[in-house]
Amino acid sequence: MRKEHKSETGGLTQKGREYFKRKEGSNLKPPVKSGKNPRRVSFAARFAGMKGPMKNDKGEPTRLSLALKKWGFGSKEAAANFAANNKKA
Repeated sequence: MRKEHKSETGGLTQKGREYFKRKEGSNLKPPVKSGKNPRRVSFAARFAGMKGPMKNDKGEPTRLSLALKKWGFGSKEAAANFAANNKKA
């Protein structure tokens, strides 16, 4: 993936989402930052279980950390708690 498609603050830019739509036919949507939207609950459940550190060797946030922050979560634990409390049975 080209650098201009990655957002510095995590996730994809609008240009990146358009690129994926052209190449893969995907209809990617921007992050949902708050509320109990089913997409946000699903994201939280998936990313809460992801392996990897929140900071790299230089002490900078990883892409995982940036993505969680973009969706409104401060940590994997916060995402896991949100998903557990808002998941439908």
